[in-house]
Amino acid sequence: MAEDVYTYENTVTWKKEKIGEVTWEGKPTIEVATPPEFKGHEDIITPEDLYVAAENVCIFTTFLSRAKLVNCDFKSFKTDAKGFLEKSPNGYTFTKILINVYVTVATKEDIPRAEEAIKLAKDRCFIGNSIKTEVEIKSFVEVS
Repeated sequence: MAEDVYTYENTVTWKKEKIGEVTWEGKPTIEVATPPEFKGHEDIITPEDLYVAAENVCIFTTFLSRAKLVNCDFKSFKTDAKGFLEKSPNGYTFTKILINVYVTVATKEDIPRAEEAIKLAKDRCFIGNSIKTEVEIKSFVEVS
């Protein structure tokens, strides 16, 4: 296998009704289900949750590496994400994921560096680069 190819594996096992579990070797099991709007279950993580979370977490981890590259001294980082699932002629499709990024920095000089790290995170996030869903980032940077 090529040196720059990585693989990620998991197993999904049906438990009952519309509930299953996702397992990874050496990692916590996640219970998953069909969402209530598709005759599924309340309070259980859904594929839709995981899809939006994958992009959100990728923005987070990519920001961490890019902030280091641009010498951004940030004090806090938080995001919230919302995915828009809409009916289309081919069934339901995620048309957009909106991610609000909240960063607190140490000084005014860090504001443009934080904004650059956020832009780079969006540009370099490999999940976002692998999906057809539009990803919109709104950034909110403030000095502590």
